[in-house]
Amino acid sequence: MNEIELIREQLARERAHATAVAHACATALGRADAAQITSGSPLDEFRQRCVDYLVCVLASFEERDFRLAELARARQGADDPTRRALEEVLARPGRSRETLEQLEAAFAGSGAPAGWGAFLAYFDSAWSARRDALEALLACNPRVADWRTLGGIDADSILEERRRFAGVRDTLPAGVTLDAATG
Repeated sequence: MNEIELIREQLARERAHATAVAHACATALGRADAAQITSGSPLDEFRQRCVDYLVCVLASFEERDFRLAELARARQGADDPTRRALEEVLARPGRSRETLEQLEAAFAGSGAPAGWGAFLAYFDSAWSARRDALEALLACNPRVADWRTLGGIDADSILEERRRFAGVRDTLPAGVTLDAATG
C-alpha cells in the first residue's frame, strides 16, 4: 500500500466513524426523554462522548477543506477547470462548520427528538454529498505532497481519533450500535 492509499484509508475510516457516531447519537438521543439525560447519567456521558468525537472529526474535515482551497489557489490558474470544480464543491452547503451548527442545535434541545433528526438529516444529505463530491475530485490526484498537506494526518491524530471513537463505543446505550463503522 502506498502513502496516498494510507492517507485515503484513514480519511475514509474517519468518515465512516463519524457517520456511525452521528447515527448512534441521533438514534439514542432522539428516542430518549429529557429525564433520561440528567447530568452525569450514562446517556449524558454517551451524548458528551458523541459530541466530543464529532466536534473533533468535523473540525479536522473543515481544516482539510481550508487546506484544499489553499492548495487549489496556489497550484492552479484561475481558469483551470479542476480549480473551478473544487471551488464549486467547496462553496456548496454541507461544510463541517454548518454540520457542527446543526449538532449544536440538537445538543441544545436534547429533549427534542426532532433536533437530532434534523442534525442527522443534514449530516446524511448536505455534509455527505459534499464529501462525496470532494472525494471524487481528489481521487485522481497523484501528488503525495498534496495528500500529506490536505490530510494533515500523523500518528498523534490517528491515535486521538481512535481514542475518541473508543470512548463513544465504550458508552453505547443498550440497543444502540455503531453499525456504520469499520475498524
